[in-house]
Amino acid sequence: MHTTPELPELLKLIEDRSSAFRAAVQAAPDLDAEVAGCPGWTLTVLARHLGGVQRRWSGIVAAGPADAPPPGTWQTAAESAPEEREALLDWLAESTRQLVDTLREAGPDRGCWTWWGDTQSPETSGAVARHQVQEAAVHTYDAQLAGGVAQPPALPEEVAVDGVEEFSTTCGTTETPWPHEPATVDVHITEGYSWRLTLSADGSSVRQLSDADAGSAATAFMRGTASDVILVSYDRIPLDTLELGGDVSVVERLRTWEF
Repeated sequence: MHTTPELPELLKLIEDRSSAFRAAVQAAPDLDAEVAGCPGWTLTVLARHLGGVQRRWSGIVAAGPADAPPPGTWQTAAESAPEEREALLDWLAESTRQLVDTLREAGPDRGCWTWWGDTQSPETSGAVARHQVQEAAVHTYDAQLAGGVAQPPALPEEVAVDGVEEFSTTCGTTETPWPHEPATVDVHITEGYSWRLTLSADGSSVRQLSDADAGSAATAFMRGTASDVILVSYDRIPLDTLELGGDVSVVERLRTWEF
């Protein structure tokens, strides 16, 4: 069974993916290059975004339990970002340091405001750390692509495998009723893990599958590497990159469901 990485490992992954992001920014021929995964953004805007998000979440976690976030946005947090490349890289490194230091001081269980309130993900500093690994990883892919890497490296396995479950719980579960016939969607990754998303009038929920579930077929399924599943989930690569089966219309409706 897949288990969530402990906080120290999550912090290492944030640092690793943020370092890879900075390397992509440093190597890019042109910081005005367009970012395919974020239409209308340049690489400079993407860099300001990631640094601003990291500073913003540092402030949110430091504020502790709350019904609303502290004043500001990632854009206001990014106002201090310089334009010149080397200064921007230093600012990005400081953004990551602030986030990691705040999360380390908070520990994994400090309550804080999050935007995923009614999902299966807890509203804790540990859940923030887990999501920020994915934030840095997906935007590193964006930066590599914008910098001219025709086929950016796949997301690291330890990032992507946990990311499949993290995305499913944080972005795929809700108490909002599923507006169609009840259904189940299984996600299988070639690294050896599977999850089942259950869709009903009670909303959506996810659980990891075990060997005991082998004879229980889902309404539809998706299969691929963990990296491909994550990049499909964030609309970076096409859905047909994955193997699809069963009633594929359920998958298509799920991807357009706004809740």
